[in-house]
Amino acid sequence: MSKGRSTRKIKLSLVLMAISVNGLFAARAVNQELPEGKGVEIARNKCLSCHEADLIKQQRLSRQGWTREVEKMIRWGAPVTETEKEALIEYLAVSFGTKPSEANPSPTTNESRGKEIFENKCVVCHEADLTHQQRLSRQGWTREVEKMIRWGAIVTDDEKELLIDYLFKNYGPKR
Repeated sequence: MSKGRSTRKIKLSLVLMAISVNGLFAARAVNQELPEGKGVEIARNKCLSCHEADLIKQQRLSRQGWTREVEKMIRWGAPVTETEKEALIEYLAVSFGTKPSEANPSPTTNESRGKEIFENKCVVCHEADLTHQQRLSRQGWTREVEKMIRWGAIVTDDEKELLIDYLFKNYGPKR
């Protein structure tokens, strides 16, 4: 091998190493975007391999909401052990849980209670625009809510009726 060719290989190797090191520092900087806390390393290692920190930070879910979200990600292939799962859910709920005013609202009407159920139970998995587009009858919303319950939505019998009322009143057929 000639001296010129050898020098080019060394330079190329140095450039590739610099790119790799720079990539590691960039990845580390992204990882630092999550707030410190017990479980942050699990979130960095398991969540940020697919998602940016902003996606996690913008969600404000209850502990139950984060549990569903983590379990969904595990079903979709996230390599999270059972021990890591509990620590991850706790970290996410503490760091990105609902705001205190949202966690304990004091609705005074069935309408506001139905809206609260919708926001806490439906929008956790679905974008609100999916609901806005459907415009179902009361019977249609009943079937839809019952289907979601069969598929794992955690909605009590009392919540179910309030939710159906809210959905029908706000997203029923256009008149």
